[in-house]
Amino acid sequence: MNVRQHRRGFARLVAATLLLAAVVGLVAAPASAHDGLDHDPADGSHESDTPQIVGDESPRLIVVVEVNGLIDPIMASYIKRQLVTATGLHAVGVVLQVDSAGSTLHDDELVELLDSVRLAHLPVGVWVGPSGAQALGGAAHLVTAADFAAIAPGGRIGDFTAVEGLVHAHGSGARGVDRGSVHSHEGDGLHSGTSVRYYDADTAMGAGLTHSTAPVIGEFLFAMSDEGLLPPIGQNVTGDDGVIRRAPADDVVVSFVKLPLLDGLFHTAASPAVAYLLLLAGLSLLLLDFYTGGIGIAAVVAAVCGLLAAFGLGTLDIRLWALALLVAGFVAFAVDIQTGVPRFWTAAGGAAVLAGSLTLFGQHSMSWIPLLVGLVGVGAFVLSGLPALVRTRYGTATVGREWLIGVEGTAVTDIDPDGTVEVHGARWRARVNRLTPLQAGEPLRVSGLSGVVLEVEPLEGAAVDYRQMRRGPSGPVSPHPVETGNKSGK
Repeated sequence: MNVRQHRRGFARLVAATLLLAAVVGLVAAPASAHDGLDHDPADGSHESDTPQIVGDESPRLIVVVEVNGLIDPIMASYIKRQLVTATGLHAVGVVLQVDSAGSTLHDDELVELLDSVRLAHLPVGVWVGPSGAQALGGAAHLVTAADFAAIAPGGRIGDFTAVEGLVHAHGSGARGVDRGSVHSHEGDGLHSGTSVRYYDADTAMGAGLTHSTAPVIGEFLFAMSDEGLLPPIGQNVTGDDGVIRRAPADDVVVSFVKLPLLDGLFHTAASPAVAYLLLLAGLSLLLLDFYTGGIGIAAVVAAVCGLLAAFGLGTLDIRLWALALLVAGFVAFAVDIQTGVPRFWTAAGGAAVLAGSLTLFGQHSMSWIPLLVGLVGVGAFVLSGLPALVRTRYGTATVGREWLIGVEGTAVTDIDPDGTVEVHGARWRARVNRLTPLQAGEPLRVSGLSGVVLEVEPLEGAAVDYRQMRRGPSGPVSPHPVETGNKSGK
């Protein structure tokens, strides 16, 4: 086994170790992360994983939790942790800033999350914002479970999904005042999945889904305060232009929190577009590592992409047969890649990848942009990039180039002893014996191969006679001294 094989074996061992460590970390992280309270940075900024109150006089704290992307188990766990943490910090309220296209949670997990919001020990508001934000599917149920809800202009709420066992109360005023009875939505057209209507800022209030329209988070907080869910938090201030405006009181602190880095990485991987592109990248890099020479870097990156893609696809609603089509497509690509010429298996693989891409996701849709990027990228890689790399790896002068021996050519530059020659219209690096240098334009003959360098000799001279001498005692012997020494350097 040579040094390159040792390196590749070691790199694959590193890739396997990395994959195993990542799996262990993935299993252990959700159970152990954030068991206690996190803290703000030392500079006193108020954007972190979890807020901290510092000082002798505790300010009135309002925690704003950013809920972006599909609500998966990571995001649901984070929301519940923040509700508990905010209660322990004696916050006056929690706001969920929602921009989500749905949920990947099972019905029991979604009901547990909604109960955490509904039964929280402090007021909980949901703001679907900023402009253009949405709360669809499972995320739409957060709007109905909160004590107070508002939507920014340009936002939308809807596509309510049927949730087995969903029982909650709509908030319609101050906590404990005219909040409505706890009830179930089974059989209700709005929540049972029979209605797919989307509500905008105007129609959401008419449908009883929201309490007001709030273009910015500040107006949402003031609206919660005016409703009696938060204590008075505003004060009138006069600007430089003399206009009186409403601003937060000096003792009010609004802390924006979001998922920490590691949780955010896996949460991002659980989105349809990212999981799909990671899957294609991982499969492509596996082909690259299999067919090209290297030290296994592609295998390491493929393992990381495969891990993240596996986590994301395991969280999302996918069709297993479509996933099998994608894998089968890359297996078909592997049949034709080494030939360097697209044939039947390339067409079959392309059809399988296309069909698998279009049907991979069930409930969770993917836009056409990542779909187009993935398909075009795979096509360019399989039809152009990888075959070129394979030719570079296996198409050296020592593999299938023996036919060059004996072929005549022309010296492009002076060769003494190294230079450039042209043989069959292609230019090569060449080397000649020092005793028989060649001038530019002089004809020559290829006498041997040394890697990617051609060994050449004059058409007439010592090289021809010397080869004849090596054939045996019966062969002719050249009488010229210069000819007998032509190959002495070998």
